[in-house]
Amino acid sequence: MALRLALCLCVYLLFTQGAEGSIDDFDCVEIYKQPAFQHPLLKNHKIQETFSSYEDRERSDNYETKEQCPKGTVPILRQRNGSESFHLNTAEYLGEHFATIETMLDGSIYRGAEAEISVHSLYLEDNQYSKSQIWLENGASGQLNSIHAGWAVHPRLYGDSVTRFTIYWTGDGYGKTGCYNTQCPGFVVLSRNPRIGNQFSGSSVYGETSVYFTLQIFQDRSSGNWGLKLGNEVIGYWPKELFTELNKGASLVRYGGNTFISTDKLSPPMGNGHFPVADFLKTAHFKNVLIIDSNYKRVYVEDKKLRPYADVYDCFKVTYWGYSRSSGVSFSFGGPGGKCGI
Repeated sequence: MALRLALCLCVYLLFTQGAEGSIDDFDCVEIYKQPAFQHPLLKNHKIQETFSSYEDRERSDNYETKEQCPKGTVPILRQRNGSESFHLNTAEYLGEHFATIETMLDGSIYRGAEAEISVHSLYLEDNQYSKSQIWLENGASGQLNSIHAGWAVHPRLYGDSVTRFTIYWTGDGYGKTGCYNTQCPGFVVLSRNPRIGNQFSGSSVYGETSVYFTLQIFQDRSSGNWGLKLGNEVIGYWPKELFTELNKGASLVRYGGNTFISTDKLSPPMGNGHFPVADFLKTAHFKNVLIIDSNYKRVYVEDKKLRPYADVYDCFKVTYWGYSRSSGVSFSFGGPGGKCGI
């Protein structure tokens, strides 16, 4: 019965609400006047309406919210004062911790990734963050191209401790390019529904219910742009002009959790704040974990091509469950945080 309830809640979150809050937190901007087109490489960019991977970017009536922007405009989250230059995602930034599974660097090329991700509520201090997301990367450290998408609790970025749908990109190893959401020119928003930076309408309850959303990042076969699909809707994309290495595909795909410590050197909780267990009602987890291979086909990753990684096992853990008929390829992750070192 618990499993059936969790599955029902998954469908409810995906197709009726998803990442949804108040449109009052967003400005409805003419689609060609959104921040993306301030990028010097996108001044003559033509918005991509259709994707070769799909017949069209779906606009399901079931997925539309009551509050959306008028036709010809897209919602852009208003920036919090002081967050414009916020750039804590640097790989070398001390204080980050991870509990993830990732593909081996064996020369394979990937055209995307997909998973159903459980949603959880956490309370964090101002300088902390906790994320559950998918990364796609290619390139050496100084030229690293990276795309992230998933949920984040990020008080310094948003001004609250609410779980929100969050994206990020960089084209130069977290140097001078890239940002969260639409804080800088880059990501092109397509959906009239407020998604990027918006709060989720539901959250898992420990031991009772699991709430999910389905996320897919994919490289379009014809254009080379990187599309972002939330539930049944392609909500936007990262134009290929932003990248040098990811234009060749992703050499690494990573799934799981990431945290950053506060000024008192305490790491926040990850996932649902508990260590991973087999019962999905009591643990943060990813299920139906897929990659899009070099032939643009959605497939499960072979076990031998994946490795689990947790850098501080006293604080965070990850348990890989492999394939099952009910959950596909899945894993659990998370932990309470605390004094985890830097």
